[in-house]
Amino acid sequence: MTRLLAIACLSVVSFVVGSCEPNPGSSSSRTPTVLVFKHGKLSGDPQAFQALLKEFETQHPGLVVREEILPASTDQQHQYYVMNLEGRTPTFDLLAADVIWVPEFARAGWIQSLDQLLPATDRKEFFPATLQAATFEGRPYAIPWHLDVGVLYYRRDLLERYGFAPPGTWADLVRIARMILEGERNPGLKGFVWQGKQYEGLLCVALEFIWGNGAELLVRDTEGKAEAALAFMRDLIRQGTSPALVATADEEAARHLFQAGRAVFMRNWSYAWSLLQREDSPVRDKVGLAPLPSFPKHPSASVLGGWMLAVPRGAARPTEAQELIRFLTSSSMQRRMALQLGYNPVRRRLYEDPELEKAQPWLTALYPVVRTARPRLVTPYYLMVSQVLQPEVSAVVVGRRSAKAALASARRQIYQILGLQEDHSRPSFP
Repeated sequence: MTRLLAIACLSVVSFVVGSCEPNPGSSSSRTPTVLVFKHGKLSGDPQAFQALLKEFETQHPGLVVREEILPASTDQQHQYYVMNLEGRTPTFDLLAADVIWVPEFARAGWIQSLDQLLPATDRKEFFPATLQAATFEGRPYAIPWHLDVGVLYYRRDLLERYGFAPPGTWADLVRIARMILEGERNPGLKGFVWQGKQYEGLLCVALEFIWGNGAELLVRDTEGKAEAALAFMRDLIRQGTSPALVATADEEAARHLFQAGRAVFMRNWSYAWSLLQREDSPVRDKVGLAPLPSFPKHPSASVLGGWMLAVPRGAARPTEAQELIRFLTSSSMQRRMALQLGYNPVRRRLYEDPELEKAQPWLTALYPVVRTARPRLVTPYYLMVSQVLQPEVSAVVVGRRSAKAALASARRQIYQILGLQEDHSRPSFP
């Protein structure tokens, strides 16, 4: 029986190996070089991106790019990378990394420096915040691929009906939302939806409120501006401008509510625009996009999001992986991704490209937001910092803790993580 089983196994192996051999009658008898590219699921038509990869293959005869799609959850993607990069024998050659992961991966020695792909003469092509997020100890370890920023979506049809312009301050937003809700008399319509669930998205929202009040998350200020910003988030729910459900909402929960026509305003990432404008969207052609409001005498502030391309240390095809990075981040491919997939380009000049302006006029409104967007704390320990902050900010949002107590606790823990003394004037904190 054992001998028969062994023969059967050998037969299966022979079949599998034989099936991978090139067809003797094909135009090429050479086994192609396979480049493995790991990334999360992309929004938009997957065939459009596959067409780009086919074009790369055409330009590099004998090279085949194999996409391996990771789960949509960034937490699951991060877990996968940690497990597979720690052993220094990755089974893939190129990876897409969240902007907050690069310093962690670089410090651990899991990804290669990419100085040769980003000489000083080319850096002016990219937005400063994206380069800051891609850099560790003065060297780039990733190249920006596509970016996201926090923006305000509003029902343009409703604001026009009541004679309002997009709000410039949070007080304006509250006032406009209340007046529209009173005028519409629709119990299913909400004022302002955002991401209040205890996860990374909540921290992005909190940073935008804090920065928009001229404060910093980890720097104490005598005027208590950071505390006031967090308290305002709670007041939005307590006073009814935002529904209680935002305390459990992530990006997609907020988008679905807004896209169903059930909210006047929404904070979300810029990725949502193309989804809101789909042919089957109830709010198609009824939506506007604007910078996030701020508090009086302070400019609007937006958190930088998006993805980077990096090459794992120990990759089997590092040279080919770098060639694919050059290809995907080139101006022509960035334009194609913007037109065909709706992704925001990382190259500055494309926001003034006539072809893109005509096809994607909303990029004009997005440009000032992208230009001033700020990265989150750039540190290899960011995930530890995030794990401390999430429950503290969530406790404020649901009314279990005061903003003052939450910030004091968070700052104390994070100073310990970063090994810093409590210096209330450090300008480098986010």
